[in-house]
Amino acid sequence: MAKSLHLTAFMRPVSLHTGAWRYPGSYPDANFNFDHIRSFIQKLEEAKFDAFFMADHLAVLNMPIDALVRSHTVTSFEPFTLLSALASVTEKIGLAATASTTFDEPYHVARRFASLDHISNGRAAWNIVTTSNPDSARNFGLDEHVEHGERYARAREFYEVVTGLWDSFADDAFIRDQQSGIFFDAAKMHVLDHKGKELSVCGPLNIARPVQGWPVIVQAGQSEPGRQLAAETAELVFCSPRDLAAAKMLYADIKRRMPAFGRNPEHLKILPAALIVIGDTVEEAKAKRAKLDSLVHYDSAIASLSIALGHDASGFDPDQPLPEIPETNASKTGRAQAVRLAQEEKLTVRQLAQRYGGYAGLAFVGTPQSIADEMEAWLSEEASDGFTVVFPYLPQGLDDVTQRLVPELQRRGLFRNDYEGTTLREHLGLPRPANAFFA
Repeated sequence: MAKSLHLTAFMRPVSLHTGAWRYPGSYPDANFNFDHIRSFIQKLEEAKFDAFFMADHLAVLNMPIDALVRSHTVTSFEPFTLLSALASVTEKIGLAATASTTFDEPYHVARRFASLDHISNGRAAWNIVTTSNPDSARNFGLDEHVEHGERYARAREFYEVVTGLWDSFADDAFIRDQQSGIFFDAAKMHVLDHKGKELSVCGPLNIARPVQGWPVIVQAGQSEPGRQLAAETAELVFCSPRDLAAAKMLYADIKRRMPAFGRNPEHLKILPAALIVIGDTVEEAKAKRAKLDSLVHYDSAIASLSIALGHDASGFDPDQPLPEIPETNASKTGRAQAVRLAQEEKLTVRQLAQRYGGYAGLAFVGTPQSIADEMEAWLSEEASDGFTVVFPYLPQGLDDVTQRLVPELQRRGLFRNDYEGTTLREHLGLPRPANAFFA
Protein backbone atom coordinates (compact mmCIF):
# COMPACT_ATOMS: atom_id res chain seq x y z
CA MET A 1 0.00 0.00 0.00
CA ALA A 2 1.33 3.49 -0.91
CA LYS A 3 2.36 5.76 1.93
CA SER A 4 -0.36 8.18 3.01
CA LEU A 5 -0.44 11.44 4.93
CA HIS A 6 -1.31 11.91 8.58
CA LEU A 7 -3.11 15.12 9.53
CA THR A 8 -3.53 16.62 12.98
CA ALA A 9 -5.16 19.97 13.75
CA PHE A 10 -3.47 22.60 15.93
CA MET A 11 -6.41 23.86 17.98
CA ARG A 12 -5.15 25.78 21.02
CA PRO A 13 -5.16 28.55 20.18
CA VAL A 14 -7.59 27.77 17.39
CA SER A 15 -5.24 29.69 15.09
CA LEU A 16 -1.62 30.65 15.66
CA HIS A 17 -2.09 33.72 13.47
CA THR A 18 -2.48 36.84 15.60
CA GLY A 19 -4.99 38.39 13.21
CA ALA A 20 -7.24 35.32 12.97
CA TRP A 21 -9.91 36.58 15.35
CA ARG A 22 -10.30 39.82 13.35
CA TYR A 23 -10.69 38.24 9.92
CA PRO A 24 -14.10 38.97 8.29
CA GLY A 25 -16.59 36.22 9.14
CA SER A 26 -14.42 34.64 11.83
CA TYR A 27 -15.56 33.82 15.37
CA PRO A 28 -13.71 36.29 17.64
CA ASP A 29 -14.46 34.13 20.72
CA ALA A 30 -13.48 30.81 19.11
CA ASN A 31 -10.79 30.03 21.71
CA PHE A 32 -13.25 30.13 24.58
CA ASN A 33 -16.60 29.05 23.18
CA PHE A 34 -17.39 25.38 23.74
CA ASP A 35 -20.13 25.25 21.11
CA HIS A 36 -17.73 26.52 18.45
CA ILE A 37 -14.96 24.13 19.50
CA ARG A 38 -17.35 21.18 19.55
CA SER A 39 -18.37 21.98 15.98
CA PHE A 40 -14.71 22.26 14.94
CA ILE A 41 -13.71 18.85 16.29
CA GLN A 42 -16.78 17.17 14.83
CA LYS A 43 -15.94 18.58 11.38
CA LEU A 44 -12.35 17.36 11.79
CA GLU A 45 -13.55 13.89 12.76
CA GLU A 46 -15.91 13.82 9.78
CA ALA A 47 -12.86 14.62 7.60
CA LYS A 48 -10.97 11.71 9.29
CA PHE A 49 -8.19 13.78 10.90
CA ASP A 50 -5.84 11.77 13.10
CA ALA A 51 -5.98 14.10 16.10
CA PHE A 52 -7.10 17.38 17.64
CA PHE A 53 -4.00 18.92 19.24
CA MET A 54 -4.07 21.38 22.16
CA ALA A 55 -0.98 23.29 23.14
CA ASP A 56 -1.00 24.90 26.58
CA HIS A 57 0.25 28.06 28.26
CA LEU A 58 0.90 28.32 31.99
CA ALA A 59 0.96 32.12 31.90
CA VAL A 60 -0.46 34.86 29.72
CA LEU A 61 2.00 35.45 26.91
CA ASN A 62 5.08 37.38 28.00
CA MET A 63 4.41 40.60 26.08
CA PRO A 64 3.66 44.24 26.97
CA ILE A 65 0.09 45.00 27.97
CA ASP A 66 -0.50 47.16 24.86
CA ALA A 67 0.15 44.07 22.77
CA LEU A 68 -1.50 41.64 25.14
CA VAL A 69 -4.85 43.40 24.84
CA ARG A 70 -4.82 42.52 21.13
CA SER A 71 -4.13 38.80 21.66
CA HIS A 72 -6.88 36.20 21.26
CA THR A 73 -4.87 33.70 23.34
CA VAL A 74 -5.34 35.42 26.71
CA THR A 75 -8.30 33.21 27.60
CA SER A 76 -8.46 29.53 26.59
CA PHE A 77 -9.79 26.37 28.18
CA GLU A 78 -7.56 24.16 30.33
CA PRO A 79 -6.76 21.24 28.00
CA PHE A 80 -7.80 18.22 30.08
CA THR A 81 -11.14 19.71 31.05
CA LEU A 82 -11.93 20.53 27.44
CA LEU A 83 -10.66 17.26 25.93
CA SER A 84 -12.63 15.20 28.45
CA ALA A 85 -15.77 17.06 27.39
CA LEU A 86 -14.93 16.64 23.69
CA ALA A 87 -14.33 12.91 24.19
CA SER A 88 -18.04 12.52 24.88
CA VAL A 89 -19.10 14.16 21.59
CA THR A 90 -16.63 12.32 19.33
CA GLU A 91 -15.77 8.66 18.69
CA LYS A 92 -12.55 8.27 16.70
CA ILE A 93 -10.42 11.41 16.48
CA GLY A 94 -7.34 11.52 18.73
CA LEU A 95 -7.13 13.95 21.66
CA ALA A 96 -3.66 15.42 22.23
CA ALA A 97 -2.72 17.78 25.05
CA THR A 98 0.40 19.49 26.32
CA ALA A 99 1.60 18.87 29.87
CA SER A 100 4.77 20.48 31.21
CA THR A 101 7.56 18.42 32.74
CA THR A 102 8.96 21.56 34.36
CA PHE A 103 5.91 22.80 36.24
CA ASP A 104 3.95 19.62 36.91
CA GLU A 105 4.53 16.33 38.71
CA PRO A 106 4.74 12.89 37.07
CA TYR A 107 1.96 11.37 39.15
CA HIS A 108 -0.47 14.14 38.16
CA VAL A 109 0.40 13.82 34.47
CA ALA A 110 0.19 10.01 34.51
CA ARG A 111 -3.25 10.08 36.17
CA ARG A 112 -4.70 12.72 33.86
CA PHE A 113 -3.59 11.06 30.64
CA ALA A 114 -4.56 7.57 31.82
CA SER A 115 -8.00 8.93 32.71
CA LEU A 116 -8.39 10.66 29.35
CA ASP A 117 -7.31 7.51 27.51
CA HIS A 118 -9.95 5.44 29.34
CA ILE A 119 -12.68 8.08 28.94
CA SER A 120 -12.00 8.32 25.19
CA ASN A 121 -11.51 4.56 24.65
CA GLY A 122 -7.89 4.92 23.59
CA ARG A 123 -7.50 8.31 21.92
CA ALA A 124 -5.16 10.27 24.22
CA ALA A 125 -1.73 11.70 23.40
CA TRP A 126 0.76 13.51 25.65
CA ASN A 127 2.73 16.40 24.20
CA ILE A 128 5.85 16.59 26.37
CA VAL A 129 7.14 20.15 26.78
CA THR A 130 9.73 21.76 29.05
CA THR A 131 7.98 25.20 28.90
CA SER A 132 10.05 28.05 27.46
CA ASN A 133 7.96 31.01 28.72
CA PRO A 134 9.90 32.52 31.67
CA ASP A 135 6.72 34.09 33.07
CA SER A 136 5.43 30.60 33.83
CA ALA A 137 8.10 30.18 36.50
CA ARG A 138 6.65 33.04 38.53
CA ASN A 139 3.28 31.29 38.58
CA PHE A 140 4.86 28.27 40.27
CA GLY A 141 6.85 29.83 43.10
CA LEU A 142 10.09 30.55 41.22
CA ASP A 143 11.75 33.93 40.73
CA GLU A 144 13.85 32.72 37.77
CA HIS A 145 13.16 30.21 35.02
CA VAL A 146 14.77 26.78 35.27
CA GLU A 147 17.94 26.55 33.14
CA HIS A 148 17.49 25.09 29.64
CA GLY A 149 19.70 22.01 30.12
CA GLU A 150 18.19 21.25 33.50
CA ARG A 151 14.68 21.37 32.02
CA TYR A 152 15.61 18.71 29.46
CA ALA A 153 17.32 16.50 32.05
CA ARG A 154 14.17 16.59 34.18
CA ALA A 155 12.02 15.89 31.10
CA ARG A 156 13.93 12.69 30.28
CA GLU A 157 13.53 11.33 33.80
CA PHE A 158 9.93 12.56 33.93
CA TYR A 159 9.13 10.45 30.85
CA GLU A 160 10.59 7.34 32.50
CA VAL A 161 8.49 7.89 35.62
CA VAL A 162 5.21 8.56 33.80
CA THR A 163 5.53 5.56 31.48
CA GLY A 164 6.57 3.43 34.45
CA LEU A 165 3.45 4.53 36.32
CA TRP A 166 1.26 3.65 33.32
CA ASP A 167 2.68 0.12 33.60
CA SER A 168 1.72 -0.19 37.28
CA PHE A 169 -0.83 -2.92 36.52
CA ALA A 170 -0.83 -5.80 34.07
CA ASP A 171 -3.58 -5.54 31.46
CA ASP A 172 -5.44 -8.43 33.10
CA ALA A 173 -4.84 -7.40 36.73
CA PHE A 174 -8.46 -6.46 37.45
CA ILE A 175 -10.36 -9.74 37.72
CA ARG A 176 -13.36 -8.31 39.62
CA ASP A 177 -14.51 -11.71 40.85
CA GLN A 178 -17.76 -11.04 42.68
CA GLN A 179 -18.01 -14.63 43.94
CA SER A 180 -14.62 -14.70 45.67
CA GLY A 181 -14.55 -11.01 46.53
CA ILE A 182 -11.17 -10.50 44.83
CA PHE A 183 -11.11 -7.27 42.82
CA PHE A 184 -7.57 -7.45 41.45
CA ASP A 185 -4.58 -9.78 41.43
CA ALA A 186 -1.89 -8.34 43.74
CA ALA A 187 0.81 -10.25 41.84
CA LYS A 188 -0.02 -8.12 38.82
CA MET A 189 0.61 -4.76 40.50
CA HIS A 190 4.06 -3.14 40.32
CA VAL A 191 5.33 -0.53 42.80
CA LEU A 192 7.65 1.76 40.84
CA ASP A 193 9.61 3.14 43.81
CA HIS A 194 11.56 5.56 41.62
CA LYS A 195 14.38 7.54 43.22
CA GLY A 196 16.34 9.55 40.68
CA LYS A 197 18.40 12.71 40.38
CA GLU A 198 15.37 14.93 39.73
CA LEU A 199 12.37 12.94 40.95
CA SER A 200 11.20 10.61 43.68
CA VAL A 201 7.91 8.79 43.07
CA CYS A 202 6.69 5.67 44.83
CA GLY A 203 3.63 4.53 42.88
CA PRO A 204 1.76 2.52 41.84
CA LEU A 205 -0.65 4.62 39.80
CA ASN A 206 -4.21 4.31 41.08
CA ILE A 207 -5.67 3.81 37.59
CA ALA A 208 -5.71 0.71 35.39
CA ARG A 209 -3.26 0.58 32.49
CA PRO A 210 -4.41 2.88 29.66
CA VAL A 211 -6.38 1.43 26.75
CA GLN A 212 -3.45 2.12 24.39
CA GLY A 213 -0.93 0.77 26.89
CA TRP A 214 0.51 4.27 26.89
CA PRO A 215 -1.08 7.37 25.38
CA VAL A 216 0.82 8.41 22.24
CA ILE A 217 3.98 10.40 23.07
CA VAL A 218 4.25 13.73 21.24
CA GLN A 219 7.26 16.05 21.30
CA ALA A 220 8.77 19.06 19.63
CA GLY A 221 12.02 18.04 18.00
CA GLN A 222 14.07 20.92 16.57
CA SER A 223 16.73 21.87 19.12
CA GLU A 224 19.59 19.43 19.63
CA PRO A 225 18.29 18.14 22.99
CA GLY A 226 14.78 18.09 21.51
CA ARG A 227 15.90 15.92 18.58
CA GLN A 228 17.70 13.53 20.89
CA LEU A 229 14.75 13.23 23.26
CA ALA A 230 12.41 12.70 20.31
CA ALA A 231 14.60 9.93 18.88
CA GLU A 232 14.64 8.20 22.26
CA THR A 233 11.01 8.56 23.26
CA ALA A 234 8.64 10.30 20.80
CA GLU A 235 6.04 8.64 18.59
CA LEU A 236 4.81 11.83 16.98
CA VAL A 237 6.95 14.94 16.44
CA PHE A 238 5.52 18.45 16.12
CA CYS A 239 8.03 20.80 14.48
CA SER A 240 8.32 23.93 12.35
CA PRO A 241 10.98 23.65 9.62
CA ARG A 242 11.07 26.72 7.38
CA ASP A 243 11.10 24.91 4.02
CA LEU A 244 11.37 21.54 2.25
CA ALA A 245 15.16 21.36 2.43
CA ALA A 246 15.27 22.08 6.16
CA ALA A 247 12.46 19.59 6.75
CA LYS A 248 14.31 16.81 4.89
CA MET A 249 17.41 17.33 7.02
CA LEU A 250 15.41 17.38 10.26
CA TYR A 251 13.42 14.28 9.25
CA ALA A 252 16.55 12.31 8.33
CA ASP A 253 18.43 13.42 11.44
CA ILE A 254 15.76 12.35 13.93
CA LYS A 255 15.00 9.06 12.17
CA ARG A 256 18.69 8.06 11.86
CA ARG A 257 19.16 8.40 15.63
CA MET A 258 16.39 5.96 16.50
CA PRO A 259 18.07 2.56 15.85
CA ALA A 260 20.71 3.36 18.49
CA PHE A 261 17.87 3.21 21.03
CA GLY A 262 16.46 -0.01 19.60
CA ARG A 263 13.61 1.83 17.90
CA ASN A 264 12.05 1.36 14.48
CA PRO A 265 12.01 4.70 12.57
CA GLU A 266 8.57 3.77 11.21
CA HIS A 267 7.25 4.05 14.77
CA LEU A 268 7.70 7.83 14.80
CA LYS A 269 5.63 10.23 12.68
CA ILE A 270 7.00 13.71 11.96
CA LEU A 271 4.26 16.29 11.31
CA PRO A 272 5.48 19.86 10.67
CA ALA A 273 3.09 22.71 11.42
CA ALA A 274 1.73 24.35 8.27
CA LEU A 275 -0.61 27.32 7.88
CA ILE A 276 -3.02 26.51 5.04
CA VAL A 277 -4.77 29.29 3.13
CA ILE A 278 -7.01 28.17 0.25
CA GLY A 279 -8.45 30.13 -2.64
CA ASP A 280 -10.05 29.42 -6.00
CA THR A 281 -6.76 30.64 -7.51
CA VAL A 282 -3.27 31.05 -6.10
CA GLU A 283 -3.67 34.82 -6.44
CA GLU A 284 -6.90 34.77 -4.41
CA ALA A 285 -5.23 32.69 -1.69
CA LYS A 286 -2.31 35.15 -1.54
CA ALA A 287 -4.77 38.03 -1.24
CA LYS A 288 -6.44 36.27 1.70
CA ARG A 289 -3.05 35.85 3.38
CA ALA A 290 -2.20 39.51 2.78
CA LYS A 291 -5.55 40.58 4.24
CA LEU A 292 -4.94 38.39 7.27
CA ASP A 293 -1.45 39.79 7.86
CA SER A 294 -2.75 43.35 7.54
CA LEU A 295 -4.93 42.81 10.62
CA VAL A 296 -1.89 42.48 12.92
CA HIS A 297 -1.14 45.66 14.89
CA TYR A 298 2.55 46.66 15.24
CA ASP A 299 2.29 46.43 19.04
CA SER A 300 1.46 42.74 18.68
CA ALA A 301 4.02 42.29 15.94
CA ILE A 302 6.97 43.59 17.96
CA ALA A 303 5.80 41.69 21.04
CA SER A 304 5.66 38.44 19.06
CA LEU A 305 9.18 39.07 17.80
CA SER A 306 10.32 39.65 21.39
CA ILE A 307 8.92 36.26 22.39
CA ALA A 308 10.67 34.54 19.48
CA LEU A 309 13.98 36.19 20.34
CA GLY A 310 13.63 35.75 24.11
CA HIS A 311 14.65 39.41 24.30
CA ASP A 312 12.73 42.71 24.41
CA ALA A 313 12.78 44.09 20.85
CA SER A 314 10.60 47.15 21.52
CA GLY A 315 13.64 49.44 21.75
CA PHE A 316 15.13 48.40 18.41
CA ASP A 317 15.03 50.83 15.49
CA PRO A 318 12.18 49.40 13.42
CA ASP A 319 13.73 50.42 10.10
CA GLN A 320 17.20 49.01 10.70
CA PRO A 321 18.51 45.43 10.50
CA LEU A 322 18.14 43.21 13.54
CA PRO A 323 20.98 43.98 15.99
CA GLU A 324 23.07 41.36 17.79
CA ILE A 325 20.87 39.40 20.22
CA PRO A 326 22.41 38.11 23.48
CA GLU A 327 21.94 34.51 24.61
CA THR A 328 18.96 34.00 26.91
CA ASN A 329 17.36 31.15 28.86
CA ALA A 330 14.34 31.07 26.53
CA SER A 331 13.84 28.77 23.53
CA LYS A 332 17.07 28.60 21.54
CA THR A 333 15.35 27.18 18.48
CA GLY A 334 12.94 30.12 18.17
CA ARG A 335 15.75 32.67 18.56
CA ALA A 336 17.95 30.98 15.98
CA GLN A 337 15.12 30.82 13.44
CA ALA A 338 14.28 34.51 13.82
CA VAL A 339 17.92 35.59 13.45
CA ARG A 340 18.40 33.33 10.42
CA LEU A 341 15.20 34.60 8.74
CA ALA A 342 16.29 38.23 9.22
CA GLN A 343 19.73 37.51 7.77
CA GLU A 344 18.60 35.37 4.83
CA GLU A 345 15.86 37.75 3.66
CA LYS A 346 17.66 40.93 4.79
CA LEU A 347 14.63 42.06 6.77
CA THR A 348 14.39 45.18 8.90
CA VAL A 349 13.11 44.86 12.46
CA ARG A 350 9.71 46.13 11.27
CA GLN A 351 9.51 43.58 8.45
CA LEU A 352 10.62 40.75 10.72
CA ALA A 353 8.11 41.79 13.39
CA GLN A 354 5.26 41.87 10.88
CA ARG A 355 6.15 38.34 9.83
CA TYR A 356 6.22 37.11 13.43
CA GLY A 357 3.18 39.14 14.43
CA GLY A 358 1.09 37.16 11.98
CA TYR A 359 2.54 33.71 11.43
CA ALA A 360 6.20 33.20 10.55
CA GLY A 361 6.18 29.45 10.02
CA LEU A 362 5.68 27.17 7.05
CA ALA A 363 2.64 28.09 4.96
CA PHE A 364 0.90 26.50 1.98
CA VAL A 365 -1.03 29.23 0.17
CA GLY A 366 -2.88 28.25 -3.01
CA THR A 367 -5.64 26.10 -4.46
CA PRO A 368 -6.59 22.65 -3.15
CA GLN A 369 -4.72 21.18 -6.11
CA SER A 370 -1.51 23.20 -5.68
CA ILE A 371 -1.41 22.55 -1.93
CA ALA A 372 -1.99 18.83 -2.48
CA ASP A 373 0.95 18.91 -4.94
CA GLU A 374 3.18 20.43 -2.24
CA MET A 375 2.06 17.98 0.43
CA GLU A 376 2.63 15.05 -1.91
CA ALA A 377 6.16 16.28 -2.62
CA TRP A 378 6.94 16.55 1.10
CA LEU A 379 5.69 13.01 1.66
CA SER A 380 7.50 11.46 -1.31
CA GLU A 381 10.79 13.26 -0.57
CA GLU A 382 10.74 12.13 3.08
CA ALA A 383 10.41 15.60 4.53
CA SER A 384 7.40 14.65 6.65
CA ASP A 385 4.82 11.96 7.40
CA GLY A 386 2.03 14.51 7.20
CA PHE A 387 1.23 17.87 8.73
CA THR A 388 -0.08 19.62 11.81
CA VAL A 389 -2.59 21.96 10.19
CA VAL A 390 -2.74 25.56 11.39
CA PHE A 391 -5.94 27.30 10.33
CA PRO A 392 -5.73 30.96 9.25
CA TYR A 393 -9.18 31.83 10.64
CA LEU A 394 -12.27 29.93 11.77
CA PRO A 395 -14.70 28.61 10.78
CA GLN A 396 -14.03 29.29 7.08
CA GLY A 397 -10.36 28.30 7.10
CA LEU A 398 -11.21 24.97 8.72
CA ASP A 399 -14.08 24.40 6.29
CA ASP A 400 -11.76 25.09 3.35
CA VAL A 401 -9.38 22.38 4.54
CA THR A 402 -11.97 19.75 5.44
CA GLN A 403 -14.33 20.33 2.51
CA ARG A 404 -11.88 21.23 -0.28
CA LEU A 405 -8.33 20.06 0.48
CA VAL A 406 -9.11 16.74 2.17
CA PRO A 407 -11.30 15.49 -0.73
CA GLU A 408 -8.47 16.32 -3.15
CA LEU A 409 -5.98 14.38 -1.01
CA GLN A 410 -8.43 11.46 -0.84
CA ARG A 411 -8.91 11.54 -4.63
CA ARG A 412 -5.14 11.10 -5.02
CA GLY A 413 -5.02 8.26 -2.50
CA LEU A 414 -2.91 10.37 -0.13
CA PHE A 415 -5.35 10.40 2.80
CA ARG A 416 -7.77 7.91 4.30
CA ASN A 417 -11.44 7.78 3.36
CA ASP A 418 -12.34 6.34 6.74
CA TYR A 419 -10.74 5.34 10.03
CA GLU A 420 -9.50 1.75 10.04
CA GLY A 421 -9.40 1.46 13.82
CA THR A 422 -10.67 3.14 16.96
CA THR A 423 -7.53 4.21 18.85
CA LEU A 424 -5.06 6.96 18.02
CA ARG A 425 -2.27 4.37 17.81
CA GLU A 426 -4.25 2.56 15.14
CA HIS A 427 -4.76 5.80 13.19
CA LEU A 428 -1.00 6.48 13.25
CA GLY A 429 0.10 2.88 12.63
CA LEU A 430 1.89 2.67 15.98
CA PRO A 431 2.31 -0.52 18.04
CA ARG A 432 0.84 -0.86 21.51
CA PRO A 433 3.83 -0.80 23.92
CA ALA A 434 4.51 -3.88 25.98
CA ASN A 435 4.28 -3.58 29.75
CA ALA A 436 7.78 -3.14 31.15
CA PHE A 437 6.97 -5.21 34.26
CA PHE A 438 4.51 -7.84 33.06
CA ALA A 439 5.09 -9.96 29.94
